[in-house]
Amino acid sequence: MTVINLVKIPIKTIDLSPGSHLSIPDVTWVQYEALLEELGAKRRNPRINYYNGTLELMSPLPKHERWKRLIVGLVESILKAQKRPWEPLGSTTFKRKSMAAGLEPDDCFYIQNYRTVIGKDRIDLDIDPPPDLAIEADLTSQTQREIYEALGVPELWIYGRDKLKIYVLRNNNYEESAISPTFPELPVAEIFPRAIAQAQTLGYSQALLEFEAWLNQHFLSQDRNT
Repeated sequence: MTVINLVKIPIKTIDLSPGSHLSIPDVTWVQYEALLEELGAKRRNPRINYYNGTLELMSPLPKHERWKRLIVGLVESILKAQKRPWEPLGSTTFKRKSMAAGLEPDDCFYIQNYRTVIGKDRIDLDIDPPPDLAIEADLTSQTQREIYEALGVPELWIYGRDKLKIYVLRNNNYEESAISPTFPELPVAEIFPRAIAQAQTLGYSQALLEFEAWLNQHFLSQDRNT
């Protein structure tokens, strides 16, 4: 039995219940890449993170998926209202061999650098730029911020406990910020939790419609004041 099979066999037989996660130490980069190859690009569960020899498997809760989808919808609504182009890469696997780091974000966007990934089937962060904005609905495990730092993602949002925290990469380390560099003209840390709370009672589609109505009114009032 090869060393790689020692990793493959237990992972193939692991059945993670929703909301659980598992860490496996002493995994090599070769083993990590072999696992990704075996499980395939269409796999959606479990999610896999890798950093400095530790492999983490996570199985999200249904609530986690609903929150993630709503945050993505809100971001897309803003981009549409601002008529800004973007490329959505979802939970694409991002890897940077030089930093021994890899992960699958809940979701992510290329906005400033959207042109660099148009039509690309594979992203290599030792060559290509990272996503401009990554999103994590942090319910099932502690978000591995150090992996995002190693990948060089300039802006990371983490939603949990009814709060949206914005982290901005400065000097290779994240600092919490009250303002999103991607949307500096909007108080996203305030309006996103409010929209998510509305979705708990109104449902996804109605909460999104009300957010878009508020957004249009907000930008209209801004235009009148300029």
